[in-house]
Amino acid sequence: MPLGPRCPICKKPVLARSKNPSYPFCGDRCRAVDLGMWLGEEYRVPAGSADEQEDEVPLPKDGPEGDA
Repeated sequence: MPLGPRCPICKKPVLARSKNPSYPFCGDRCRAVDLGMWLGEEYRVPAGSADEQEDEVPLPKDGPEGDA
């Protein structure tokens, strides 16, 4: 028998999304604990390396303009 989804905080079985407004958590308490961990910066999203920055404009291969 396959195991269903588990709460990421307490690891208890979780009801289906249609029956559980706190999904993917088992209830409001675990949902609040998770939010507190995000707000307390216990979870972190890894930053991309400098090579992966999409908002940077690449420098020309000849060097910065104005150098002659």
